Amino acid sequence: WHGISPFPLTHTEIHLLDCLSMDALYYPFHLCHEQTLQQLLENYPRVHFLDFMALQFTPFMGSTGFPDRMGDYYPELLKSGRIIQGHDVSGSLSPTMVTAVNQDLADPLWRSIVHGALRNDRRFQRGLVAFSQDSQGRSSVPTDAALLAAFQQPEREFVSYTVETLQAMSRRRLAEQENLRFEYGFGLIKTSAALIYSIQLCQRLGLVAVTDSPAHHQLLIRTCRRDNVGISNFCVKREGY
Repeated sequence: WHGISPFPLTHTEIHLLDCLSMDALYYPFHLCHEQTLQQLLENYPRVHFLDFMALQFTPFMGSTGFPDRMGDYYPELLKSGRIIQGHDVSGSLSPTMVTAVNQDLADPLWRSIVHGALRNDRRFQRGLVAFSQDSQGRSSVPTDAALLAAFQQPEREFVSYTVETLQAMSRRRLAEQENLRFEYGFGLIKTSAALIYSIQLCQRLGLVAVTDSPAHHQLLIRTCRRDNVGISNFCVKREGY
């Protein structure tokens, strides 16, 4: 029994209480909305943040990193220890990571979740395609609508990818359609790698995985179920922001 309740708690309730005493990892992005942060701090003692993932895909090609961290915007929370940052996920993929990413890329259900989110989930789209911002700083429309439309083509969900084949593609000049195929695949790899790094950090530090992106929440659930990984994973509901 927990506390002074006259009724024993269910296993689910006990699990939720245990999770609320643990630190959280916000995933898969390196920054979160102020209202999401407020919800996290109300429920968890400390909230961990990944650094921006600057992926070094080959010696000559990678994704650009951004140096900003949550602590830059909330220095008092960083000083008090409520925000913990500095979890480096940049650089080249290790052989273990390559194997794990390839498992995601070869998983039809994982791929289906990604492609569905690319069609219907603006929050997910913003992680892979640049969006312009309105006067209040909110993302409004994609800066390259043609690129997003190309990513949304139904047949892309079923194109086979591996890390190795995309690395080989990155080493040569690509025609327009090949380049679209590469960009879509590279987006898959960045998505998978960010989630796998999140899983590994939660396992290593005993953290609860928390996001405000329903699509990433479902992707993490899928990977954990497929690979028999046991971590706690929750999704914060965004309302009005």
